[in-house]
Formats: sequence, structure tokens, C-alpha cells
Amino acid sequence: MASVPSADEPLVREIVLDVRLPSTKPIERIEVRRIQMLPGLAAGLHVHNGPVVGNILEGSVIYQIEGEPQSVLGPGDAFYEPEGASIARFDAGPDGVTFLAYFPLTTNQEPTIQFPNT
Repeated sequence: MASVPSADEPLVREIVLDVRLPSTKPIERIEVRRIQMLPGLAAGLHVHNGPVVGNILEGSVIYQIEGEPQSVLGPGDAFYEPEGASIARFDAGPDGVTFLAYFPLTTNQEPTIQFPNT
């Protein structure tokens, strides 16, 4: 359960996600995108060319890495999409979803997304 700031403890820091990357790379920059999806929109099976870390701001999403259990993420929840992993579901919930996605990028790299089934 998350702590709440109080007069005795006016600042609270809470770790919401701590992932170990499978390999290290020289990161030159991090691109942050605010992404909005309409209610019920299914992103479809996709793969990113680098890791993606994000957090849900509003709404909800059904999130699933292929071969793993799905989960429902809501405001304040964080997610991690490993580089090259097949993301089976990233489907907006009934109220849609707004989230921030952080793309750590190497020199001259741009974030890409591929849809293997299209």
C-alpha cells in the first residue's frame, strides 16, 4: 500500500517499477511520449526495437507479453516492454487510456514498432 505524505513525512518516494535490463547499451537520450488510445482500441501484436518503460496516467489497459499472464493496469501503474519482446496485448480499457512511454535510445536510434501479423 502506498504511503501518503503527512506533516511528519511531507515527502514520500515509492518505487513502482525496478527492472534489470538484459544487456547494457550506451544511452544517448530518452524520448518520452504521451500516448492516448480510444476506449477498447487494441494495439495488436507488436515488437519495439528497444526497451519501453511507461506509466498509466488515466484509464486502463490490458497488458500482456506473449506467453505470460495478462494484467490490467490503471493510473499510477508502470509497465516494461523488453526490447524485441512480442507484446500480445496493450488494449485500452472501457474509458480509453493515456500513458507516458519512455524510450531509451542509443546514438542515431529512433524508436520503432513492428506489427508481425500485418
